[in-house]
Amino acid sequence: MQKMTDFNSKVGAASSGSSLLVVQVCLVASLGGVLFGFDTAVISGTIGMVETQFGLDKVEVGWFGSAALIGAIIGSLISGVLGDRYGRRYILLVSAVLFFLSALGSTLPSSFSALIIARLVGGLGIGIASVLAPLYISEFSPAKIRGRLVALYQLSIVIGILLAYFSNWAVLGLVQMDSIGLEGMETLNKIMVSETWRAMFGTEMLPALLFFLLLWTIPESPRWLIKEGKDKKAMAILERINGRRSLPVEFNTIVESLSQKGGLLKELTQPGFKRALIAGLGLSIFGQFTGVNIIVYYGPDILSDAGINFDGALKFQVAIGFINLVFTALALWKIDSWGRRPLLIWGMSSVCTSLIVIGVLFSLPSIPSIWVVAMLCIYMASLAFSINAVIWVLLGELYPTQIRGRAMSLVTFANWGANFGTAFLFPWLVSVIGMDSSFFLFAVFCFLATIFFHQMIPETKGRTLEEIEEYWRDHDAQDAEP
Repeated sequence: MQKMTDFNSKVGAASSGSSLLVVQVCLVASLGGVLFGFDTAVISGTIGMVETQFGLDKVEVGWFGSAALIGAIIGSLISGVLGDRYGRRYILLVSAVLFFLSALGSTLPSSFSALIIARLVGGLGIGIASVLAPLYISEFSPAKIRGRLVALYQLSIVIGILLAYFSNWAVLGLVQMDSIGLEGMETLNKIMVSETWRAMFGTEMLPALLFFLLLWTIPESPRWLIKEGKDKKAMAILERINGRRSLPVEFNTIVESLSQKGGLLKELTQPGFKRALIAGLGLSIFGQFTGVNIIVYYGPDILSDAGINFDGALKFQVAIGFINLVFTALALWKIDSWGRRPLLIWGMSSVCTSLIVIGVLFSLPSIPSIWVVAMLCIYMASLAFSINAVIWVLLGELYPTQIRGRAMSLVTFANWGANFGTAFLFPWLVSVIGMDSSFFLFAVFCFLATIFFHQMIPETKGRTLEEIEEYWRDHDAQDAEP
């Protein structure tokens, strides 16, 4: 790779870049988020039916609810290395195939073990998409709107969650109509009527197929192409994004950034990036200890504890999912004007307060269930407007280009590890200490998270990825001064 010192003499009149390619890339990559959200949330409507059909105890229920997260842990751990070696787009294609196979396998399992294997396969797809999709978007995005574009990925996760809730409710409603006419069609009747949870899982095949097809229409990340020495391809893409006038500066900035690093993950423990590693790990782990995915996975069970029947629980979960979508969209609108830190810190304060109120409601001997629903809506709105919208933006911004894939794998691995721990233990935890104490425990974690974020997370709005990298170097240099 050579700097483009003579580039200006070789081009004619400057042209402005086109936003069409950026929009196209972001929308397609965000479909990975839709599948991420759908796959993690669709299980919420199936847990009770699967528990009854296979006679599961509470530990097995926790295993079923969290099995996909084991796959996600593995997927997140390997995706950065694979993405750095083979490119972001090709590994995202692999994730699309895994999503499709998981949906098919979850529709047709003959045993609980086969169902678990299918969920593990889907988890691999989730782990890969959770690392590479936001990274892919951040590497295409201009600095001034990168926050909104990467937050689009979080919005797509929320859309996927809402689609899963609505799909579960719609499938159940279709069965209750008793008019789908599948008598004599044993397999379809089993999937759609007698074992409805199979149809709930099967609906994921459609978005998985769409994701796979659309990934073929977008190019590879220009930053990855430059890292691999494919300068001509990278320049063609950068010109389409930024225009001919900005191309020399953009290209040289990326080359300079890449030339300063050896690309080894161990560099994250060296001065300049150690603090960035701690910040990313804190975001990932505390993000799960808010309890957000407990609502995603076990929402109907929590609402049932509040005295709401299963059909009503699915309806209210759709409402909670809609609120999640609305407030994520609001955060998407404001993240580049208000900044990441205000959304993160003030939003987490509201999350902590709402968790305390929910715990109090569950501790009362008798309380109208609608109050629990209302507080869960406030809790979800607070999460959506803060850490849920901010986390994937920040994780895509914190690390240098050369090792960003591996670094993202590490912090996302921590994210999924914490996710698995909370999802696996939640049914058992509730049976031991009760629903009220479980929510109080999450509130304590949220309080600690708010303090950590205030001390460790910098404001990154409006900064290029290379400027953020320099911030970490300068900050650690100041800490090292006597």
